[in-house]
Amino acid sequence: MTGSSAIIAGGSGLVGDELLHLLLNQPEFEAVYALSRRELPLHSSKLHQIIHPELRITEWEDTSPTPTVGFICLGTTIKQAGSKKALEAVDYQRVKEVANTMKMLGVRHLVVISSLFASPWSPSHYLRCKGRMEQALVKMGFEHCIFVRPGPLKGDRSQPRKDELLVQSLFDIFHPLVIGPIVNLDPIPAEQVAKKMLMLAQEAQRHELPKVFTLSGRMLLDKPAITH
Repeated sequence: MTGSSAIIAGGSGLVGDELLHLLLNQPEFEAVYALSRRELPLHSSKLHQIIHPELRITEWEDTSPTPTVGFICLGTTIKQAGSKKALEAVDYQRVKEVANTMKMLGVRHLVVISSLFASPWSPSHYLRCKGRMEQALVKMGFEHCIFVRPGPLKGDRSQPRKDELLVQSLFDIFHPLVIGPIVNLDPIPAEQVAKKMLMLAQEAQRHELPKVFTLSGRMLLDKPAITH
């Protein structure tokens, strides 16, 4: 894996920011491309920022290292987006467009943030968009297509989500009584999700995972040994 390169979309988000810092500290990656709508306040000799309001790559130098690993950390809520249609434009259409761009660049192993209970048949518009997104990306033919499905996230958002804060406060009260599948709603630190995404990408590069792999909820809390 030495000398490989990675590309990440959504590096300014809660998980994306943690993941970008991890990638920059990984000696195995000689170059890290950050596809973002605005410039990120980070500086590193191996960080290459690609700024575009719609997360498009309009030109690429032939001499630039080809990213073989891609990470997509994009997502919104109906409240942030303003409507169901606007949410679908981000969580489904834009993620699909970014993944297609990464595939054309040469990315072979893709790791994407989805959501707990994502399903194209869900009665929830949000979860249905996530499920449809997963289906679309699998059809693109990556060597590995990996989805992490966290529930509510712990971390310092610039714009806190009230639903995550509510779930976290309820779990703090009722945690000893929680059993069964609902335990997957226990809020997970964003840093842990980022570490798990990196670990899964490393396993994919070593061909230790099936072509399509999904990890949900509490399974993301396993603490891998990350090399710094």
